[in-house]
Amino acid sequence: MTFQVVFGRDPEVTASAPGRVNLLGEHTDYQGGFVLPTAIPQQATVAISRSNGGAHRLHSANLNRTLTVPLGERGEDFAPYVIGCIELMGVDDALDVFITSDVPSGGLSSSAALEIATLRALRELYGLPQDDVEIALIGQRVEHEYVGVKSGIMDQMASSLADTTRMLFLDTRSLERRVYPFPAGAEILVLDSGVPRTLAGSGYNERRAQVEEAARQLGVPELRDVTDVSQVEALSDALLRRRARHVVTENARVLAALGADAARFGELMNASHASLQHDYEVSHPRVDELVALLQADPRVYGARMTGAGFGGALVALVPQGEAAAIADGVLARYSGEGQRVVP
Repeated sequence: MTFQVVFGRDPEVTASAPGRVNLLGEHTDYQGGFVLPTAIPQQATVAISRSNGGAHRLHSANLNRTLTVPLGERGEDFAPYVIGCIELMGVDDALDVFITSDVPSGGLSSSAALEIATLRALRELYGLPQDDVEIALIGQRVEHEYVGVKSGIMDQMASSLADTTRMLFLDTRSLERRVYPFPAGAEILVLDSGVPRTLAGSGYNERRAQVEEAARQLGVPELRDVTDVSQVEALSDALLRRRARHVVTENARVLAALGADAARFGELMNASHASLQHDYEVSHPRVDELVALLQADPRVYGARMTGAGFGGALVALVPQGEAAAIADGVLARYSGEGQRVVP
């Protein structure tokens, strides 16, 4: 199925944006922390043309579904992601939108890729002035205001600014960023656990509320401002202590990873997964199984869940050229329906 088949004419513009995998720095971006993502080869692609009707027509090739959304309404299913972009870019026209994506859902920012691709297409179609950082910030607003997920800024910034050849170190408070090479002699392996998850229906917003309360009780604007993990022990609530401990130690792990060799980087990934599993409690038994299989392979430097959790994807750092063989061996022993995503 193509834009021409669905809508009977050629699109005016087409734009794409990649998914991302986060190597370190999970659940820190909504507390002003540090993250270390990279883009993946898979992308979302959005083709757009103006329409004369009184409604948007949105077609998802992946779902083989067309939604008709009257102007002024947000629609359902995947529509709010697109409608939010249209409205927040100040576009009043009815549009025909054709969406295709090979970004797996669950931990690899498929929604951010859709948002950034849509925003890039709108920017081109209307000659709008927003730069890549402003595009990312609008994408975050879409999540907050139209989707109902109080996400941080990492996913949209990575989709808008990262590439597949380097790691993007981002200070999510200041939005200052630098790029770093992958550890020498290593490459990343991304696996999809086959366990779907939905952010808005998961504990994501609950976790955010918990760390906000922890920061309030510690008397700091954000947990980014806590650099000594022993300060977390001042929290009387054991649950809040665990949540805050993850954020504080995860920020430290990102900073320690900058310039680290593959062995050290892998150790930090392993520690990150343990923290996400036990302190932040956002992993899933199937994901833990896959991570354990990877960590048991002597060739693997380190492995962890990636993304918001509750299912979805995981990432490993492995020797250059060995990702495919490692993935085949691990997936053969995995009890679920996982698949290799990268490379």
